[in-house]
Amino acid sequence: MDRLDHLEHLDKHLVDELAQVARETVRDELREQTRKQRRTAMLYAASGAAALYAGAALALAVGLALALGLPDWAAALITAVVLGAVAYVLRGAARPGGSRPEAGQGAGVEGTAQVAAPPAGPGTPYPPMPPVAPAATGTPEPGAAPTQAGTDPEQPHHRG
Repeated sequence: MDRLDHLEHLDKHLVDELAQVARETVRDELREQTRKQRRTAMLYAASGAAALYAGAALALAVGLALALGLPDWAAALITAVVLGAVAYVLRGAARPGGSRPEAGQGAGVEGTAQVAAPPAGPGTPYPPMPPVAPAATGTPEPGAAPTQAGTDPEQPHHRG
């Protein structure tokens, strides 16, 4: 019995040592990946800052070019309007396409109120709902499983 107790102690020690080695290995790997991602993020941030300054320089150049033939205030106003229009177009392009209401969406069938369904399309977590519920032959009681006529609910069935 003493020999088995001694082996059990060695097994626990081996498991603890393996767990420690695994933790250190994972920690080192995560540290290396984080270092690489931090460098990539800094490069993207620097690129974005440079692009922002390039856009400002371009806007200044457009304003100065307009100022050659117009008063300075008019050139600045025209430049601001152009940049505002570009920002509006970019904001519209960033929005999902199904957010605008369609014509006739609120109309019900034969005077019944229709609940507006959430937008459907790519990226939605659920499938689109039909505008009208399919006609049911009989409404099952609450808690009862729906059955089809001519089938035995106790027999297994396979989908084809």
